[in-house]
Order: sequence, then structure tokens, then C-alpha cells
Amino acid sequence: MSRQLLTLFTSFFKIGCFTFGGGYAMIPIIQKEVIDRHGWVDREEFLNLLAVAQSAPGPMAVNTSIMVGYKIARTRGAVSAFFGTVLPSFIILLVVAIFFSKVYQNPVVNSIFKGMRPAVVALILQPVFSFAKGFKYWEYAIFIAIAAAIWFGLSPLWFIVGGIVAGIGWTCWKSKHLSQS
Repeated sequence: MSRQLLTLFTSFFKIGCFTFGGGYAMIPIIQKEVIDRHGWVDREEFLNLLAVAQSAPGPMAVNTSIMVGYKIARTRGAVSAFFGTVLPSFIILLVVAIFFSKVYQNPVVNSIFKGMRPAVVALILQPVFSFAKGFKYWEYAIFIAIAAAIWFGLSPLWFIVGGIVAGIGWTCWKSKHLSQS
């Protein structure tokens, strides 16, 4: 195994070991690792990878790791990053499944899980605020309006379809505008 593949695997293994709360909670840690620590992608490319990862089927953190791995070392990189991301969860779930039945009703265990909830919420909100630093006021307004609409029951599917249509329309308009210049 090459050093680069081992670095991909260990980086994503570390991310998988030390994050709780799912894909959104992993975003700031993935961001630090792939942008700040290794420089595998820049901030703008990372945002694009996240957008694709969210729209692709499957867990977002796994999709993001696969895309970063593929960018670094093609198929072998994607496989290394994938296994690095999912192996810790698999091992932890296996151990928990074996022992959880014995401690299921334990009040200390329940308290631990309740205590982790605010930290998970903070981990989810951190990338939102981090990525929103360069937003214009109208972009904040759109973000808040969409979040409120989803909160009150409108399906996110409508916003995904709307974003696809708007992106295609913008690209067509821009390419037509540039070809006329």
C-alpha cells in the first residue's frame, strides 16, 4: 500500500473514530483534515464536494470521503478513504451491539447519550456558520426561508429540484451571455 493511500485511510479512520452525530457532525473535522492539514482540496472545491455528497445517495460523510479519495488517488484512493471512514463505525457498532443489551437500562448510559446531544448540535451548526461567512444578505435570507419552510413541513425535494433547475438555467444563461461577448 502506498504512503498516500495509507495517509488517506488513516485520516478518514481518525475522522470516523472521533466523530459522533453522523455526517453533518463530521463536516468540520473533514474540513480541517482535507483543507487545513493536508491541502488536498481548497475551500471552494470542498463546498462543491459537499453539495454533490449531499445529493448523492448514501451517507454524506462517506460520499465526501470517497470523492476526496478519488481526487487524490483515483479508485484506490476512493476505496482507502471509504474503508477508513466506515471501519470505525462498523467496529464500534459491533462492540455496542454485543454489550448494549447488558447496559440498555443503565441510567448512566442514558445520561451520557443525553449529554452528547448539545455537542452534536454544535458540531452540525459549526460548518453552517463557517461556510456562511462570505454570504450576502440575500443569500442569508434564502437560507433562512428554506430552512423555515422545511422546518414547517415542506419537502426538501422541492428545494433540491428547484436548485437543479436554477443551476441549469444559470449555466445556460451564463454560457449564452459569454458566447455573445
